[in-house]
Amino acid sequence: MNRSRALRLLGLVALAAAVATVAGCGGSGTPTTQTNASGSCANSQLTLVKSGQLTVGTDNPAYPPWYAGGTKSSFWKVNDPSDGKGFESATAYAVARQLGFSPSEVHWAYVPFNRSYAPGQKSFDFDINQISYTPARAKAVTFSTSYYDVNQAVVVLKGTPISKVYTIAGLRSFKLGAQLGSTSYSFITSTIKPTTQTAVYPQNATAVQSLKNGQINGLVVDLPTAFYVTAVQVPHSEVLGQFTSGGGAGYFGMVFRKGNPLARCVDQALSKLRANGTLQQIQQKWLSKATGAPVLK
Repeated sequence: MNRSRALRLLGLVALAAAVATVAGCGGSGTPTTQTNASGSCANSQLTLVKSGQLTVGTDNPAYPPWYAGGTKSSFWKVNDPSDGKGFESATAYAVARQLGFSPSEVHWAYVPFNRSYAPGQKSFDFDINQISYTPARAKAVTFSTSYYDVNQAVVVLKGTPISKVYTIAGLRSFKLGAQLGSTSYSFITSTIKPTTQTAVYPQNATAVQSLKNGQINGLVVDLPTAFYVTAVQVPHSEVLGQFTSGGGAGYFGMVFRKGNPLARCVDQALSKLRANGTLQQIQQKWLSKATGAPVLK
């Protein structure tokens, strides 16, 4: 064997050893982000904010019907999301079970609504907080598939001039309000197009108070929240109607940092929960009142 042939053989042996070493990585032992990205949704292989714990974000206060059961601590206002009660809390725990997490392995983090879909790193694995999918938001974060298809609605005080309106065009002369950055606000500006400047508020609680005080004529929120506002928050109020077109219909998705492979695993979990009827059961339990509102066209 001449020298050049011997060197070529040694090179081939070294290359084969290197390939074998790379192929063995991730096959056993500590899972890595690469193994998760390749398709595994096994609990032990998920890339999480905190290892061994599913961190779920939501806003504070946590309002019904999305959260329920009250609160046992001074931190969470109105409702504690960790009790599994309310539509979004129950949905989050159902998804967690599909991913292999026990209730004790689910941790809730306070995340202001507008920060949930802002660009950048996240303090949560996913956020569930009535966040409607929009193409603009999807440029900064990744959304799951729908866990609830939702319409927007308008709440008014009974006996006021706006309570006699039954069309979208009829709403344009009234002062409307919504939470800043919400789909409700976008619907007002893009579809209703009022002639009076829309009032915007950092939190929905402030917008509700403005309706209660008569500072706005109508409050635009998602339909289930509208029924809660009329039942609990604003006396002598009513759901004037809901919107099913022109941007009024949409869906709520769980939010992830952009490109997070966990989103695919959550989509798989949601698909199973739809197929076995769990999502429908949760919806019937917590959102059964959100039906029957007239449609405004």
